[in-house]
Amino acid sequence: MKKFLYGSEHLTCSIALAIAKGEVQGEISPAVKASIEQSASCVRQIVERGETVYGINTGFGPLCTTLIDANQTQLLQENILKSHAVGVGEPITNDLAKLMLILKVHALAKGFSGVQYSTIARIIWHIEQDIIPVVPKQGSVGASGDLAPLSHLFLPLIGLGKVNVNGEIYATDRILKEQGLKPIQLGAKEGLALINGTQFMAAHGVKAVSELNRVLQNADLIAALMIEGLNGSIKPFLSELHQLRPHSGNRHVAANIYGLLNGSAILESHKNCSRVQDPYSLRCIPQVHGASRNAWLHLKETMEIEINSVTDNPVIINDQLTISGGSFHGQSIALPLDYATLAASEIGNIADRRVYLSLEGQTNGVPKLLMKSTGLHSGFMILQYSTAAIASENKGLCFPASADSIPTSLGQEDHVSMGSISGRKLLQVIDNVDKILSIELLCAAQAKDYHQPLRSTAALEAIHERIRQSIPHIESDQPMEELLTNALALVKSGELIALRHQHGLKDDLNHALIARFDTF
Repeated sequence: MKKFLYGSEHLTCSIALAIAKGEVQGEISPAVKASIEQSASCVRQIVERGETVYGINTGFGPLCTTLIDANQTQLLQENILKSHAVGVGEPITNDLAKLMLILKVHALAKGFSGVQYSTIARIIWHIEQDIIPVVPKQGSVGASGDLAPLSHLFLPLIGLGKVNVNGEIYATDRILKEQGLKPIQLGAKEGLALINGTQFMAAHGVKAVSELNRVLQNADLIAALMIEGLNGSIKPFLSELHQLRPHSGNRHVAANIYGLLNGSAILESHKNCSRVQDPYSLRCIPQVHGASRNAWLHLKETMEIEINSVTDNPVIINDQLTISGGSFHGQSIALPLDYATLAASEIGNIADRRVYLSLEGQTNGVPKLLMKSTGLHSGFMILQYSTAAIASENKGLCFPASADSIPTSLGQEDHVSMGSISGRKLLQVIDNVDKILSIELLCAAQAKDYHQPLRSTAALEAIHERIRQSIPHIESDQPMEELLTNALALVKSGELIALRHQHGLKDDLNHALIARFDTF
């Protein structure tokens, strides 16, 4: 199994996800272990000297001027986990909670947080044993770190809270007893180091980088299939056009779709038709999908900085210098998360327009409502109601959470990012867009059927054939639930993307940009 060294190697979104899936094993090197122990030693020296340092021998937040006796530092750190574990709502998914653990280990292993190595080792044990803390989804304002969710995440370290084991929820103390383990003893500053940080927001961002990447790749290939079905033109995807307005995302999408369409017999059959230009939902795919690609790239680059950062407070530089700052404030990622939410929503918005376009019956050979005998049959008409409803729901979710701030902590935290809400909304919008794309997939495949026996390119034919293995062409009204379920499963699986790449990338520009836009 591949190894990743926490605290020293560069963590990417894909590596974090691979660790969460058990495909990569995270480890602490001897050098990093020494750095961690040195940082913990600095904290002990501060306590022994009796210096007043926030979070080490003072209360928290508005209680920062309240001094705590040295012999009560352990109780102080345990109390902060207990008092701050006030999250509400349904638990986040197990994979998100596991990602939080992974991201926190990497941040603590940087050696600037003053935690004991034994504490980090226990967190790694939770990751490797798949004994994952239960974390409620609501309660973080995304500023003094994700205090409430991180408190729930680390209650199990002191024998409290709940954990998920093989899909079942148990009290932590029961699992620890079964495993022959005792709760750990927190040292000075450790509780604060555990709950100060952006790992709740960042875990959502890491997952979103992966999910939105899949959405964007699916969106291009489904759109290309729809262009074929609706006799769209290939000209809007020519590189000569996009060199004149060279936004990277636009160029990539144009090259991607050109590569999917170039050489199609269906395309050639209407080369000399009387249509001057296509509606925007076809003609402007590079501009719309491309802008969303650019937003994804910004999110990816921002998240990689974030997950390789130290985001707790105070930061222990050495035994003589501790800095109380604001590195836990989530604004740096809250804004890109909101930006990505808008970018994801727009993919669903334009896909809904293409679904509507496919039903109009304005393409030679393609019947109105995508079925020959309409009147008696309603055809695909009501599918667009679903895409319209979901697109509208997404628009409501696009209001930026980061535009709001409500002061907390008796005014100590008088500006907050609300980035936790940004992350949650982004994943919700992405899930909704998957549903819209699955409906576009149904309509595009149905439209393409009417051009037989003409064939498209090898890539689009392979994609269409895979669709037809799960979803038949239909010419009479029937319950759609199973078809929709199969289409959604196909979209979420990534199978169509794999098929697309198996058939090569014909355009050199696509090769040049693929490392930036199709990998993470």
